[in-house]
Amino acid sequence: MNLNLSVTAVVPAAGVGSRMQAGKPKQYLNVAGKTILEHTLHALMSHPLINHIIVAANPDDDILPTLPFYKKSWLTVVEGGTERAQSVLNAVKTLPETSWALVHDAARPCLCTEDIGKLLSLINDDSIAGGILATPVRDTMKRAHPTKTQIISHTESRESLWHALTPQLFRAGELTHAIQVGLTSGTTITDEASAMEAVGHQVKLVAGNPANIKITHPEDLPLAEFYLSQRANTNKE
Repeated sequence: MNLNLSVTAVVPAAGVGSRMQAGKPKQYLNVAGKTILEHTLHALMSHPLINHIIVAANPDDDILPTLPFYKKSWLTVVEGGTERAQSVLNAVKTLPETSWALVHDAARPCLCTEDIGKLLSLINDDSIAGGILATPVRDTMKRAHPTKTQIISHTESRESLWHALTPQLFRAGELTHAIQVGLTSGTTITDEASAMEAVGHQVKLVAGNPANIKITHPEDLPLAEFYLSQRANTNKE
């Protein structure tokens, strides 16, 4: 890998996290002594090829400016949108088209440096547009009945199914175009890869660490704290 290469991380953080029922956006909840967002940004900056982070924040966010990293030279804050895709678009369109953008969820604080490295290795592969971290589906998958949502319609084959994670890595220009097309056409954009797939790009799956969980519900907090504490203890050894 070209060690002179630089990659910008993009963190959409404009959501309110209503499912956490916490009275504040989930990225500002404290886990293992810091806010979730602080852990997330620290994990991203731990890789030597990431030299800058763009956070897309809610324009009414009054917590972000109070955090210790807010005035760091490696941080840029842009206005987020009402949807994740719009927040990501607002960030990536500020970058040079040929630069690489590594998009990561604000509420995934347990990302490990090794997984970032595996994903960034795709930069050398000209046959694909980029890639995402993901984990193979291990559980039996059930499809609910379309009108009776708690009744099983049938069992889905888990063969070749993966859980999509973040980060997701693409060139800024191509990702900007894909999201713009998706938003204009009304395509459902659930993550950056879905936008890229919709305009015909090939996206690679990179097996990631299952500890890279997304904090969505209150019961996710103790598990995240366990992973973060375990990693901190390992780094001390």
